[in-house]
Amino acid sequence: QVQLEESGGGSVQAGGSLRLSCAVSGSSASRIHYSAWFRQAPEKGPEGVAAIGSGGGTTYYADSVQGRFTISRDNDKNSLYLEMNSLKPEDTAMYLCAAGWGWPPLNPSTYKYWGQGTQVTVSS
Repeated sequence: QVQLEESGGGSVQAGGSLRLSCAVSGSSASRIHYSAWFRQAPEKGPEGVAAIGSGGGTTYYADSVQGRFTISRDNDKNSLYLEMNSLKPEDTAMYLCAAGWGWPPLNPSTYKYWGQGTQVTVSS
């Protein structure tokens, strides 16, 4: 009912920026309450990075990215974005977008629909 596809990942030097996009489609896409970005690094569990409510006015961020990352959505384009600034090597991970209807917004168990991920690599 909901399909998600990430794009925009790549390699960047520390201090640089990347903008990730997630195309959202499907019969239930307009009913999503929360959309989110998660990341998965080797030997680490999934980490909730940022989440946003359906209206775009409520956002949540992990402490590790607050002040550097910005999540946004464009409902007209059915897209979710993550603007990443001042990137650090610790941000290196596979980034996945997700959609769901539950709570809390940064818990992976909240989300039923996931993209396949896009790799972000930050080098010194």
